Amino acid sequence: MPVKRKSRGRSKGSKGRGSLVQCSSCGELVPRDKAKKVSRRVSMVDSALYRELRQKGTYVSSRTETRYYCVSCAVHRGVVKVRAKDERRYRPQRRWRC
Repeated sequence: MPVKRKSRGRSKGSKGRGSLVQCSSCGELVPRDKAKKVSRRVSMVDSALYRELRQKGTYVSSRTETRYYCVSCAVHRGVVKVRAKDERRYRPQRRWRC
């Protein structure tokens, strides 16, 4: 039977059953290796105060916020794009910015 994607939508390889995470948008339980992970740094202070503190030479800490999305919510929010039928089986080449 033909498969839609080479990885069948997972990144687990032959590990067996993986742990579940909850989608940050809809609350669906999704396998961790299938969920789309989005990490971003969140500053504790607003941008105007941050700029002023940095000019004084102060270290301003920030925390990393990690969210997991199911595939449908990731497509809806634009985290991942829908690929054409002939491009789905292969991972697109990433262009690294230096």
